[in-house]
Amino acid sequence: MFSLLLSFITAFLLTYLIIPIIIRFVTDRMLLDKPNDRSSHFEPTPSLGGIGIFIGTLSGIVLWTPDYDFSRLQYILAAIILIFLIGVLDDLKPISPAKKFVGQVLVAVILVYKGNTQISSFYGVFGIEELPALTSFVLSVVVIVGIINAFNLIDGINGLAGSIALLACTAMGMWFYATGLMALATVALSLAGSIIAFLKFNFTPARIFMGDTGSLLLGTICALLAINFIEANHTVSPESPFIVGGAPAIAIAILILPIYDTLRSLLRRILKGQSPFRPDKHHIHHQMLRLGLNHTQTTGILMIINLAFVLIIVPLHSLGTKVLLLILFILSILLTLVMSWLDRRREFQKNN
Repeated sequence: MFSLLLSFITAFLLTYLIIPIIIRFVTDRMLLDKPNDRSSHFEPTPSLGGIGIFIGTLSGIVLWTPDYDFSRLQYILAAIILIFLIGVLDDLKPISPAKKFVGQVLVAVILVYKGNTQISSFYGVFGIEELPALTSFVLSVVVIVGIINAFNLIDGINGLAGSIALLACTAMGMWFYATGLMALATVALSLAGSIIAFLKFNFTPARIFMGDTGSLLLGTICALLAINFIEANHTVSPESPFIVGGAPAIAIAILILPIYDTLRSLLRRILKGQSPFRPDKHHIHHQMLRLGLNHTQTTGILMIINLAFVLIIVPLHSLGTKVLLLILFILSILLTLVMSWLDRRREFQKNN
């Protein structure tokens, strides 16, 4: 536990000290995120805050992962460094979506093929248990790339992506510690420390944004943690008090907001005959802003919603994956109906 605390403190302090330097550097060179028609901010703001998150997280991992467990991290660190470089390039000079997608797939392949971050089973969902090797490989790559982009999509207002990732890192990091998976616990708590330091400068009024450098990194690590949580849960001793039922559903509940928002956005665009990858301002945080809420209020409400999903699902873990997924689906439909009602109510008040 002491090494975990040190990894958290190291990541926090380095990020906290580096972010002001990045702000000055970026401002002096006018590398600012300027508002456009899809932006939720109105003033040019320094970006590249993800560099501070990366440096703090990487330092916490490298310095404090126990020697006996460090070997399993070499491919994970390679993937983290690669996604960081993709993010930096995109923030400095936007690269094409196709090139960015290829880079994300390469990161996912490294994690799956070399880092053994792989979904091996459906655990009875749709009557499917163990997956064929190729199916497992492809599904794992799709899930990782999906979560990476989900975090990229919700990083539209101050504090939201960081807060969701902080919840995920804290919850899964403590579970990894409790079950003796110290390498993954160190990854989770290092990122948590960096995020807390970053949020000090990101909450409204934001002095810096994390940019793609940060959101892609957060998505990669959260995907890594979620898949390893699902898989490791089935290797824990049956006598362990920390084994949980329905681990896939719990992982989805922890990351429900980015997953829900991404799937809803893709479905909405497809039903309208638009490209599913066409950017717009109809994400859930945009809806909240149109209701008259500010960034802080929107982030707070969405975090409460995300936490509510977790608090509903976790106590019911013994019901198993299939039942929990059904509950998540019903809760997601209810959330969609509520958001649609609020939109209609806003339009009615606007026109009357």
